[in-house]
This record gives sequence, C-alpha cells and structure tokens, in this order.
Amino acid sequence: MSTAPVGLRSPHAIVIGGSLTALLAAQALSDTAHVTVIERDVLPEQPAPRKNLPQAHHVHLLWSGGADAIETLLPGTEKALAAAGARRIPLTTGMVGYSPAGWFRRWAESHYVIGCTRDLLDVVVRDQVLKSSGERITLRQGTDVIGLEGTAAAVTGVRISGTDGIEETISADMVFDASGRGSRTPHWLKELGAPEPATRAVDPGLVYASRIYQAPAELPENWPIINVQADPRGDGPGKAGVILPIEGNRWLVTLSGTRGGQPTDDPADFVDFALQLRHPIVGEILARTTPLTDVTVTRTTANRRRYYEKTAMPENLVVLGDAVAAFNPVYGHGMTVAAQSAVTLQETIQRHGWGTPRLAQRVQKAITPHVQTAWAFATGSDVFYPGATDTGPTFGERVSARFVDRLIYTATGSGRVARDLTDVVTMEAGPHTLGRPSTLIAVAIGPLKDKLEEPPFTPEELQVLNG
Repeated sequence: MSTAPVGLRSPHAIVIGGSLTALLAAQALSDTAHVTVIERDVLPEQPAPRKNLPQAHHVHLLWSGGADAIETLLPGTEKALAAAGARRIPLTTGMVGYSPAGWFRRWAESHYVIGCTRDLLDVVVRDQVLKSSGERITLRQGTDVIGLEGTAAAVTGVRISGTDGIEETISADMVFDASGRGSRTPHWLKELGAPEPATRAVDPGLVYASRIYQAPAELPENWPIINVQADPRGDGPGKAGVILPIEGNRWLVTLSGTRGGQPTDDPADFVDFALQLRHPIVGEILARTTPLTDVTVTRTTANRRRYYEKTAMPENLVVLGDAVAAFNPVYGHGMTVAAQSAVTLQETIQRHGWGTPRLAQRVQKAITPHVQTAWAFATGSDVFYPGATDTGPTFGERVSARFVDRLIYTATGSGRVARDLTDVVTMEAGPHTLGRPSTLIAVAIGPLKDKLEEPPFTPEELQVLNG
C-alpha cells in the first residue's frame, strides 16, 4: 500500500476527476494539503474536445458569480482568459433575450458572463492551477479510480488502475469525488456497507444540438448574446436557442428541445429548427452565416441530485460538482456551483482545520446552499414539462412558478427588478433575496415600461444584421 508523498508533513487529499470542478477543488485544498488529482483521460494540452466530456460541445456560461469565485481562488484567471480570446460580456447590456414574458431590455451593466468554449476554459484554468500550486498538486492522468478504501465509518484512500492494468492503493486523509454525472460513489458506498444517498431526477427529455459559425468580419467587439428562451408552461415542447460570441470571432450556437420537439444532428435541419423557436431571430441570423462545424447532439441533460448532505456518509469523503447534482445545462449554473463550492471548501477547512471530527460532513453541508440555488432554478422550470417526473410539479413548485412568472414579466420593464433577477441568475445572490419587501412590492406593481415588440438591437447591430 502506498502512502502520501514522502517528506510532506501536510495532509494528503485525493481528488477524483480532472474536470473544472476537480481542479478548482484541488486549488482550494492546496493551501493546506498536498493534493493528488486522478483523471482517467489524458488531458489535451491545447483547447480540444475530451472523450468523456460530451457537453463541452455546447454553450457554457460562466456567470459572474462563478467567475468571481474562480478569481478568488486563482487571481489573474480572467486576464488569462481574455488573453486567450474569451469574451467578458456585460449584463444585461450585452444580451438580447426573449423570455416567456417578452423581450428583456438591455439595462446598464450590473453583472457579466464569460463567453468562450468549454475547451478553452478548461485549459486556461488547469494551467492556472498547475502554475500557481507548484509541487503541491500532482496530476495523474490515464488512471482510473476503481474503488474506495476504508469502511462504512471512514474512507482511508482509493484503489486505482493505470493503463497497464496494475492496481494500486493510495492512502489519503480525505477523498473528494469530482468525477461528474457518471460518479460511482453510490456503488462504492454500497461496497463499503454504507447507505446510498436519496436521489431525485427531473428529466424534461431535453436534447442539445450545437455547431460553430463564423461571425461576420465587421462584427462589433461588444456583440451581444442572443437568447430565445423556451416557455416551460406553454403549449407544446420547450424549444430554445442561443448564439454565444466565443474566441476566434466565432459564434457557438446551441439549440434545444424537449420531448416531441427535439433537434437532430442533421445539418439541413439546424436552421429550420431555429426558425421554429418562439421568435425566429436566431434562425434568421444563422441563415445568413457560414457554419464551421457539423452538428453535435447530446441527450444526457436530466437534472439529477444525490442528497449526500442528508446521508450518513463515511468520514473523510466529500462529493462535489455534477457528482452531487447535475443540472440541465440550458441554465448554465454547473460551473458556477463548482467554483463557489471550491471557495466554500477552502473556507470550511481553514475555519475548522484538518483532523476535525466530521470535517467532510461539514464541507458537504456547507456547499449545499450553492447546489440548492441552481437546483431550484433548473427544476422549478423543468418540472412543468410532460414526463419530467412521475408525479408532476408539487403544490409548492406551482406556487413558486406563479411568482417567477410575475417576476420575469416585471423584469421586462423594470430595471430594478431585472437587476434583482440577474443577481440570482448569475448566482451573486440566493433566491431568498427575491423575497425582500422592496422586490415584492415592485413585482406587485409590475413593469414600469411598455412591452418591447422587437428585439432590442442597437442601430449598429441592425446595420450588421441587415448587411
């Protein structure tokens, strides 16, 4: 049995997975421990698709709540992303958005989002982590974790297997599972004789179809995101589409549809599907733009949550990221939850110290508010699609949805309410902030400006579109 690296007096932590979640967790831990990150793939040195990350082909939004958290852990990351071509897009100034209640206005900047491919983001963050940590983080690639060591009372390490098939055991003071949707922790807990977590799934049957387009050469530098949202409580399937400006003067376009209205991987259908959205603007733009790639389709989009914070977990085991809760990607909250959870992980360990009884459980419960915010946002809408759950929305979800409908309607014509809503969307604030008396009064009054009848493009943007 191997042990923690020789000569290091600090605790040893193992992080399972080499994803964004895993690397941010490793960075958070590296202040107080030596960290071994175990990844079954061989990670690309340059931005490129990964075999076990199919969702990377689609639009990923790093909201300001997540970007700020990454900057807290890794100062200088935003500059590194910008140098690599990522876009910092102000909100709501830089978004032309069509909500179920109509067009949002483009208010003065209060928040922002980072626009780039997931491949670029992963490479930049990984480089930042490995450069800043020195020898405190060891990345083992091409290595699969095949089980946990320990008992139902406490985890003491992991069993691994390399490409040569040789098995090895590595001891650790704590183990963090950040292996994503395909996490095997429930199975491993069963092997140890520990209880498995309760789970809930909300599956609207959403299918994603994406391809990259060449943006017009004369495109203004501050070109907005264009987003036509689905109406989860409307008639028929929920169809949506988004055009995201990314590095290299390109657009990443993702279309989505629920059961009965799902996009295909046929390039000939892509623009036609976009023209069938609640507003045809996305399709109209694509019809005059050159595609650079084929269409990539992903069907693994269900919301799935495992309630580890309510489970009698073994000591020294924490589960993070999509391994805890995987969200419908259309809301773009997964990366922000991962970043904020990493900051909370760092703060919790610094506050209580290694070796504190039930430290893992403290961490698991501490990250739950971040998970719950994104979970409420995603499932509060998705639960209304036919077949998403066996029982349909609960009474509480129906009541909440009526308030959200009114909130969005008011936000189309009230800058103050739009900012309150964006606080929550970007995860700079929790949903509870929408219950402040001032917000409730504003929502009761309703929008202060008339409804927009057309997309709120600027004259300069219209000139490009018309050209």
